[in-house]
Amino acid sequence: MNGLATRLHAGDVIEVDLESDSISALVLLATDEFVILDPCDDRTPIVVRAEDLGPVRVFSDHQ
Repeated sequence: MNGLATRLHAGDVIEVDLESDSISALVLLATDEFVILDPCDDRTPIVVRAEDLGPVRVFSDHQ
């Protein structure tokens, strides 16, 4: 199982480096293979392969 997928949960807010920028996004769904992110900036939610996310900063109330 992908270590990132076990850390991310729907509802988490994350900061990740995508498209040469750091963006904050809401995690809509996280599986072993894919993460669906809503950047909350009027763009369509994006689907990213979990292994392609790279470093992720997670802001969560999950223990």
